[in-house]
Amino acid sequence: MASAVLPVSFSAGGAVSVRGKRSQPTRAVLVKATPRPVAESGDDNKVTALRVRESVSTAALPFRERVEDMQAEAKAMARASDASVYTPELLSTKYRAQPLRVVRRALQIFLGFGSFAFDLWFDQLRGDIDRNQRIRAIQLRETFTRLGPTFVKIGQGLSTRPDLCPPLYLEELSQLQDALPTFPDEEAFSCIERELGYPIESIFSSISSSPIAAASLGQVYKAQLKYSGKFVAVKVQRPAIEEAIGVDFYLMRGLGFLINKYVNIITTDVVSLIDEFARRVFQELNYVQEGQNARRFKKLYADKEDVIVPDIFWDYTSGKVLTMEWIEGTKLNEQEAIERQGLKVLDLVTIGIQCSLRQLLEYGYFHADPHPGNLLATPDGKLAFIDFGMMSETPEQARSAIIGHVVHMVNKDYEAMARDYYSMDFLTPDVDVSPIVPALRGFFDDALNSTVKELNFKTIVDALGAVLYQYPFNVPPYYALILRSLTVLEGLALYADPEFKVLAASYPYFAKRLLTDPNPYLRDALIELLFKDGRFRWNRLENLLVQGKKDRDFNAKDVLQPVLKQLLDPDSENLRVLVIKEVVTTAEAIILSSFVDSYEFIPGPFRTLFFSSSKTNPLALTSSEQESMLQLRGQVFRVWELLRSSNNFDPSILLPIVQILQQPEAQFLGGRVLGRFTQRFAARLLQQVLQVASAPSSSSPSQ
Repeated sequence: MASAVLPVSFSAGGAVSVRGKRSQPTRAVLVKATPRPVAESGDDNKVTALRVRESVSTAALPFRERVEDMQAEAKAMARASDASVYTPELLSTKYRAQPLRVVRRALQIFLGFGSFAFDLWFDQLRGDIDRNQRIRAIQLRETFTRLGPTFVKIGQGLSTRPDLCPPLYLEELSQLQDALPTFPDEEAFSCIERELGYPIESIFSSISSSPIAAASLGQVYKAQLKYSGKFVAVKVQRPAIEEAIGVDFYLMRGLGFLINKYVNIITTDVVSLIDEFARRVFQELNYVQEGQNARRFKKLYADKEDVIVPDIFWDYTSGKVLTMEWIEGTKLNEQEAIERQGLKVLDLVTIGIQCSLRQLLEYGYFHADPHPGNLLATPDGKLAFIDFGMMSETPEQARSAIIGHVVHMVNKDYEAMARDYYSMDFLTPDVDVSPIVPALRGFFDDALNSTVKELNFKTIVDALGAVLYQYPFNVPPYYALILRSLTVLEGLALYADPEFKVLAASYPYFAKRLLTDPNPYLRDALIELLFKDGRFRWNRLENLLVQGKKDRDFNAKDVLQPVLKQLLDPDSENLRVLVIKEVVTTAEAIILSSFVDSYEFIPGPFRTLFFSSSKTNPLALTSSEQESMLQLRGQVFRVWELLRSSNNFDPSILLPIVQILQQPEAQFLGGRVLGRFTQRFAARLLQQVLQVASAPSSSSPSQ
């Protein structure tokens, strides 16, 4: 096979070919794997086994494919049985016994960042900050790279924060995503053979002679499977990576203990946050776990046509080798390269936001490391997620609380916002939140009018921390990873459009969930939002429908069903009283305002036969009553029009409501509504009759 130069790059986090400009272009030659003499006949059997398994898996029935896939996954798990697991106690025991190594590493870190800080200070002293910015950016990138994988992870996080780093720093730090120094190819190929138990030429017909890209924990090769011809990405773990990151986390935990003990302004348990981060990084070292993460992510979120997740080849995967589908794409922060393909970065960011919201708030299983090297635009405008080493989960109670919290924030319901912190595990139940409300109001009244450049997740956290640090807030570990995930998309939004509002792009999802989700917390939040001081706020429902319709998964038939079911709950008498009152008021407004409109078309002579002498106000309504009824009718009709104009509208959307109303409890409720309406209508009729009867007597003195 003739070798050919491939002008592609690849994120070491996953299977993708990235097209576009690179600061340090990587060139790789795809070469034919040269067969070697096999020392033992047993190896021939291994090669045959690979051939049989793959040929069967491509031609068998779906059930048989699933069985074989499960068997292959089980064997991959067996190959990864000795994968490292993060245990703080074992880490402490190990490195307490190696004080010289710990001190040496601490000095390396101190000297690395100390040198950078000194040079930066000296630049400022001489007024050379701007002139030397490129030099310092390169110096910082090289410091992160020299200090190893743990600090590369930190640098990757900074590379997505244009609100923290100047553009030149962002450009340099972005190279930490997939352009790190490589380790020798011989070691990588030896690792593949050792981990998979086969000669490399029995697996691949060709493999790139050098890495397509290298990242913090491993490097990636492009290869072609020998028996299917499929192109795959083969990620190989760096040698001795556990030792490199273990001592760093030991030092970070020590620093965390000191912060917890002596820095009173920080109320969060810093050690628990470090442990959570360390646990996720160690999980990344188990490539079988990463493959399982990818499969789970694909099952949950790749049902949307604009989201792509690469598949895993279990036969060629182990604890330190991951083989996955090769996907062509462009890194999401390469705006010019994306636009040359006729695509829009903001469209892709919006896809990412919607998918991330589903991850965080629907299933709770989310990608905790979505830096631009792991988010890619395919030529047909789809968004590919790759590198599934760092994943996390949001507790179910917190998911609902976050949705309610955002809705309360948008509607400036600061009392409800403060109460949400209980369900989000930010505050313990014994903390009084009433003093927090003025601080929330003081910040969010101004912040909600800001663009994303002024109002981002970090800004919110920092601003609230400045005014609320006196309260015993505690940021749970899962929330820190949520912030890490969301700030990446936020940074991409800033790259594409400084005026882009992440909250505005997210709110349709929140509105849809609030209107349709049967979760008790969200159901109560919706009721609380729609009713205030005993009155139904139609404008709030209208706003929720306007926003919810913007979510493409919005389904009109699911709207308000949770509330209707709640009405029939034996413990919902207070809600039933409010609903009965509102239904009667609404029906009266529609009927009477329609009657007033019709009255205008009745010829003058006929009006006096049935009504009082007033020709403009037949029902003796005050002008404010008429205006209020017309306004209410208009709101109700607008709400119905919003439902009717929804995608795939069908009158059958009312069927679930009819089914609910057919229940005995609902029929009893309907009887109460009818009785209340009859009373109101009879009172109105009596008022009109009395007014007509009194009209002659009131006019007799003038006769």
